[in-house]
Amino acid sequence: MNEGILQIAKRIAAGGKNIVFTGAGISTESGIPDYRSDGGIWEKHRPIYYDEFMSSKEARIEYWRRKANLYPDLVNAQPNPAHHALVDLYKMGLLEAVITQNIDGLHQKAGLPDERVIELHGNSQRVRCTRCGKLSPLDDAYRRVKAGDLAPECECGGYLKPDTISFGQMMPAEKVRRAVELSNACDLFLVIGSTLIVHPAALMPDYAKRHGSFLAIINLSETPYDNVCDVLIRAKAGEVLPAIVEASSVMKSRSL
Repeated sequence: MNEGILQIAKRIAAGGKNIVFTGAGISTESGIPDYRSDGGIWEKHRPIYYDEFMSSKEARIEYWRRKANLYPDLVNAQPNPAHHALVDLYKMGLLEAVITQNIDGLHQKAGLPDERVIELHGNSQRVRCTRCGKLSPLDDAYRRVKAGDLAPECECGGYLKPDTISFGQMMPAEKVRRAVELSNACDLFLVIGSTLIVHPAALMPDYAKRHGSFLAIINLSETPYDNVCDVLIRAKAGEVLPAIVEASSVMKSRSL
């Protein structure tokens, strides 16, 4: 077995506060399009900034047109072996929480409780009114868009927008605070499928490392932390994580 897998498994099996940080790389294996890599969505379409969304109906129409095009990929996506492996770790009592940059809700769909998933960039499965804050299912807004309501609004007159963080929009302060708190206090910080270049999310492994955490990275491409992490594995999450869970289970049972 890969030496890096064994090192990570040993740390996980030891217990303590184990935190996982996930990015787009774990969800591309479920068919969710990537935004920032070569050929990703941002290479094809310029992002619509939050102030544009709020000030221009044309921008809101284009925003919802893009969301409607992505809707089938989002609703049909299923958790892959990597998502299920994290649920296995949680059930074994070896996972404190998942901090994620992803907005697809696949961690919860796989079985992680909502309170164990810190969604730094929100969740596209729900819609929030920008005025009153009311939440509603994405399905409802999608049906309105397909029926010709190209920039749906709330009954209060506010603009409906997926409950995600757009460029230029404030990050959710409480979720960032919680992520920082977990990162500062963890024993193991495992990065999965993130290039670690989007701030402030990308600062979390730095907080963990500065406070003595064991830092491991599973990612296909380079990250700014490759030279400072304790273990680096260049492979697909869906191939590596099940092996880590299996090894962790064996090591934990031996220690009982």
